[in-house]
Amino acid sequence: MIKILGLEIKLKLIIVPLIYIIIGVVAFKILKKVIKKLLDKKNLRGTQKQRINTLTILIVNIIKYIIIILVILAILSVFGVNVKSILAGLGIGTAVIGLAFKDLATDLIAGFSIIAEGEYEIGDTIEVDGFMGEVVFIGLRTTRIRDFKGATKIIANHYMDNIINYSEHNSLAVVDVSIAYECEEELIEKAFDKIFKDLNGKIPHATGDLELWGVNELSGSAVVYRIVVETEPMQQFAVQRYLRKELKKGLDESKVKIPYQQIEVHNGK
Repeated sequence: MIKILGLEIKLKLIIVPLIYIIIGVVAFKILKKVIKKLLDKKNLRGTQKQRINTLTILIVNIIKYIIIILVILAILSVFGVNVKSILAGLGIGTAVIGLAFKDLATDLIAGFSIIAEGEYEIGDTIEVDGFMGEVVFIGLRTTRIRDFKGATKIIANHYMDNIINYSEHNSLAVVDVSIAYECEEELIEKAFDKIFKDLNGKIPHATGDLELWGVNELSGSAVVYRIVVETEPMQQFAVQRYLRKELKKGLDESKVKIPYQQIEVHNGK
């Protein structure tokens, strides 16, 4: 009888841990499959797809370690180990680690949130605390932004708040053109019509056609007309430079006078 009881205990110590391990493996595979299915977006490309893949790997790893810890604790309880005291020790240890690495933990949580919510992506132009540039790297702990001069700023993720994202929507190129008061309205309209027909569909980075918004200002020496066109995100400055050159050329061809400051000198007698 004692031998049979001892055999049963030995079998329990072998079989029950195996059952816990099998349950853990099966649970992990099911959860992994569910998470991948939930996060799998086949229509995504480039950085968005990379971000979803990073998020999937992160969640799967977290679940894996949680399951491993639970299975180990369950097996230890089978061998008569006091799991409650271990859990209490883990709680104290976690509190100490949390206090020591508070900023790191905050950065990781913020990084996870940025990746999950897609607040900005690699290639976006954003502004943080007055620093404006292109996002070149997004990690779980830091984000790197490079400005047009080539300077790269590394910012901890928990400081990535109050962000201005200039890449979510198209931009607007605005050019003000000064025309001399003596120019006839009909001549000005014909000149703009010709310039618009020649340029529409040919302006680099423009996403729409040129629009004449009319007279924007009556200055001391000119009538100021405002011309606008929608552009790709953050391409308005390049388009404005291109337009100024082409508008100057077109107005000169149409004999429309662009005024400039002049100084008249009178000889007193």
